Amino acid sequence: MNAPLPTHLLPQVDLRPVPDAFLEALKARFGANCSTALVVREQHGRDESPFTTVPPPAAVVFAESTQDVADAIALCASHRVPVIPYGVGSSLEGHLLAVQGGISIDVSRMNRVLSINAEDLTVTVQPGVTRKQLNEAVKDQGLFFPIDPGADASIGGMAATRASGTNAVRYGTMRENVLALEVVTAQGRVIRTGTRAKKSSAGYDLTRLMVGSEGTLGVITEVTLKLYPLPEAISAAVCSFPSIEAAVRTTIAIIQMGIPIARCELLDAASVRAVNVHSKLSLREEPMLLMEFHGSPSSVQEQAEWVQDIAQDHGAEAFEWATTPEERTRLWTARHNAYFAAIQSKPGCKAVTTDTCVPISRLADCLLDSVTEADAAGLPYFLVGHVGDGNFHFGYLIDPDNPQERETAEQLNHQLVTRALALGGTCTGEHGVGLHKMGFLLVEAGAGAIDMMRTIKQALDPDNILNPGKIF
Repeated sequence: MNAPLPTHLLPQVDLRPVPDAFLEALKARFGANCSTALVVREQHGRDESPFTTVPPPAAVVFAESTQDVADAIALCASHRVPVIPYGVGSSLEGHLLAVQGGISIDVSRMNRVLSINAEDLTVTVQPGVTRKQLNEAVKDQGLFFPIDPGADASIGGMAATRASGTNAVRYGTMRENVLALEVVTAQGRVIRTGTRAKKSSAGYDLTRLMVGSEGTLGVITEVTLKLYPLPEAISAAVCSFPSIEAAVRTTIAIIQMGIPIARCELLDAASVRAVNVHSKLSLREEPMLLMEFHGSPSSVQEQAEWVQDIAQDHGAEAFEWATTPEERTRLWTARHNAYFAAIQSKPGCKAVTTDTCVPISRLADCLLDSVTEADAAGLPYFLVGHVGDGNFHFGYLIDPDNPQERETAEQLNHQLVTRALALGGTCTGEHGVGLHKMGFLLVEAGAGAIDMMRTIKQALDPDNILNPGKIF
């Protein structure tokens, strides 16, 4: 029988009482849209993080409108019951776990595209709209939304965690692409932040305060986003390398030369191998860059030629093009499935994932030393990364019932984050802090900054009911 996990690897659970009177009031207000069934609560009490021991929420409310969210939070406020927003459950850092009990508000039914303003390149959506649904809705206008974290995440969740993904090297993150929000506060009040204008100097930037707050300052019920014209020409390329170092050095050269590449993704040989099995592809099972170029036909060709020359200078062994939409979709679908492909390569495993991001000039220093450490540790792992902006992810594949494997994975993660911070980087480039990175945030931001964050939290949520126990 395996020993229990060390206590420092377990989330701190401190359940608050949920009064029967509160649950009765919740059921009276929401009827069939409030569930206390165990299977529903368990579904909303877990995510893709390595944490598996937290009890589920006491109830799940399926909100269908902003008023539903406001009423649910007002009830929670009157009884001081925690509330956790839920989109599609794709979090990797424990954001959704009810470590202090309470209820889950599922906004997946709030999935309408409210308005498309093609002339202004903006769109307003409810939080349960997913990125694929959004792009399907705007493509007939010749537009697209570029933030692509891989999973078909909800827009509300992407805003709450300040997500980015494969296109961030050219189009930025959710921080740069959210113009305005509708938010329900801890008191159940509905407020609006920002406008559809491209810029404003009016007061505190509450939109940026809410983007990345991980549900701890308010629950997002509406999001206004920037859109972009579909590029006139798009071309993708797959390039294999003799080593991870050669692929990374190529990436650094591309970015430092100012080539406006749209996507630049790294997969190590293990990831390519898993993707081949999962997606029935025949990619060369070597370290690989998967790249995409956007623009006019001539500019795309020019960018691609520059990149091809750089890659060849670093020993690239193959440079294959995918110019048709079908070929590009097949390649990017395979990339987006890399996480699940890797999980399936070791049945029954969980992944302890990393999310560091460093200045592009320090990418090789950080990544290559971390590869050496992971190889020496002997745990199976996969490596993928949005390396065009210095962000990469190790996934250490562990048996969730083996405390030693979990301990080893967390030690590797600790060494990696320590290295990234020393090089001027961050502990999380896009996943957020949640439960998993709270200790790292203190090291990265410092006690003074954490005190300021606590002051903001206390001012906006004095009873600490909004996703408590997360971030700090």
